Amino acid sequence: MGDWFDTIAVYTIALRLTGSSRSVALIMVARFLPTVVLGPGAGVIADRFSRRSIMIAADIMRALVVLGFLFVRRPDQMWLVYLLTVLQLSFSTFFEPAKTAVIPSIVSDRELVPANAIAAVTWSVMLTLGAAIGGFVAGLFGTNAAFVLDSLTFVASAIIISTVHFPHRPKRAKTKLTVGKALGITETFEGVRYVNHHPRVMAYLLVKTAWGMGGGIMTLLAVFGERIFPVAGKAATGIGVLFTARGIGTAFGPFIARRWAGETRTQMQTAIGLAFMIGGVFYFAFGVSPSFIFALLFLALAHAGGSILWVFSTVLLQRATEDQFRGRVFATELGLATLTMAASNYVVGELMDRFGFSPRVVTAGVGIFFMIPGVVWFATQKWWDRKEKFPAALEKQPVTAEQVAALETEHFEI
Repeated sequence: MGDWFDTIAVYTIALRLTGSSRSVALIMVARFLPTVVLGPGAGVIADRFSRRSIMIAADIMRALVVLGFLFVRRPDQMWLVYLLTVLQLSFSTFFEPAKTAVIPSIVSDRELVPANAIAAVTWSVMLTLGAAIGGFVAGLFGTNAAFVLDSLTFVASAIIISTVHFPHRPKRAKTKLTVGKALGITETFEGVRYVNHHPRVMAYLLVKTAWGMGGGIMTLLAVFGERIFPVAGKAATGIGVLFTARGIGTAFGPFIARRWAGETRTQMQTAIGLAFMIGGVFYFAFGVSPSFIFALLFLALAHAGGSILWVFSTVLLQRATEDQFRGRVFATELGLATLTMAASNYVVGELMDRFGFSPRVVTAGVGIFFMIPGVVWFATQKWWDRKEKFPAALEKQPVTAEQVAALETEHFEI
């Protein structure tokens, strides 16, 4: 909830001080780049140390950082907005992989899909409430109130996490300390080799990366709230309503998909491909809709598709990845996704500010572009499924009938 208080308030400050959609795009870049730069190290730390302690420490540091936004007063202080955003998201980079990696340790495999669905709905409900209330608070009481409340929510998060029991992880085998191990370089390359030898893991890992190519919609929502759909003449309230519609869509998407598609690996893989198509079609519809009500409906449906991608790819990746590699795998996934989101937001800002394209045209283009990964997903699925069934080492030598039978049996059990 606090994140959305913060997001709405920061966008409002940027638009008020600069009047430029490029400033919003640069904030999005500042939010995403720390994950790209720090992601590999964050993954190593999540696999090496207590994930519970990492999350608590990250919350405490973020509670302090967001209070720095209270000192932003003038256009020449926009650099402080970018700096504080980078610091805040740097600590988030350590929090998120630790959180995602620990979920399979505290629920059974049978509970993994509903657990992630509940996590997604919790996030969506908080987005809905946070964006709606955050827009109202920022519009009525000013952005400073939103930042103070955001800081308090980080403190509350740390307290809640401190009450949760996490099972003890197996002790790591002691090996000779080298410079590479001390810096996490050795473990990073171990993670790269692990993903490279598991094509299905790589495919699941890249789902959110492809999803990030449509991330420019975040900048567009801020611009739509200010220029096209302000509520009661206030940009903050308009942005809040649009983000609320986004939250509603992400809440019901995974539950509908779970009932419609099912929970087997094949069913979830099919749902991921279709979800790309759903997201693209309704982003396009949102961009061209002249009606505010229909625009909110289309936006919700588009993000329902996005939430299906997020939840199902997370579950599949959690199931396919061994615990000792989960921190690194999920940190890599987050880093790649944020890299494409940063690029998408920057391109969106440039298309509007430098080349003069209207927000509606750019949004329609994002929708068309978002469908491309779905086509690629369906076209390559049989290839990486076959690669997972028959490892590269065996493909380079004759395979006996007994080996084929053993591999197929193992694949079926997995």
